[in-house]
Amino acid sequence: MNKKAILKLNDIHLKFKTHGHDVNILKGINLDIAAGRSVAILGPSGSGKSSLMSIMSGLERQTEGQVEVAGQSFEGLNEDALALFRRDNIGIILQSFHLIPTMNAIENVAVPLELAGRRDAFRRAEEVLGDVGLSHRLDHYPAQLSGGEQQRVAIARALAPEPKILFADEPTGNLDGKTGHKIIDLIFSLQEKIKTTLILITHDTEIAERCERVLYIQDGLIAQDKKTQTDQEVAE
Repeated sequence: MNKKAILKLNDIHLKFKTHGHDVNILKGINLDIAAGRSVAILGPSGSGKSSLMSIMSGLERQTEGQVEVAGQSFEGLNEDALALFRRDNIGIILQSFHLIPTMNAIENVAVPLELAGRRDAFRRAEEVLGDVGLSHRLDHYPAQLSGGEQQRVAIARALAPEPKILFADEPTGNLDGKTGHKIIDLIFSLQEKIKTTLILITHDTEIAERCERVLYIQDGLIAQDKKTQTDQEVAE
């Protein structure tokens, strides 16, 4: 069964000028991703996968091409408009947790909800912290939490607004193997629960194969696009 594309990339290029020379990071990426699917992006260091995620999420501007997310073109949006769009539609998990050290777990999760004007910010924050197994850690500050617990708070913060797309860039990069596997299990479980689209950047082929679609990025291009389910095709 076909699903509508929630993310569309058309001929995405990214170039930097260094020492008087152009460095081509992305060299013409074309991509549609269907709503509700899980997609892994694999590739060697320097292949452009993190740059691609930054462009898809509106954190970085492409040199050429067009980005459309949830029916909204990024072209013409200024930085403030992009920030508001991310707040309402996009969740991001990074390998660095980026928690506010002076706020406890529930405050870290509630802050973006409060900024979005949600009156139930703390109730929702408590609910999603329960989903990630931290009901007993609501009042603990980041320094009082383990690395795995801090990443769980970061996951809760990203998923609390129920984003249309969740980006995860090497979310287990700062964790030991056992904790990392638990975090990956949690991300997939919550992705299924809220029916969001998951775009996961990883160097781990075993993790990537858990996704419904795997993209291999090499030298700034999609070298391979492997769909692991036949109903993965995006509607025209």
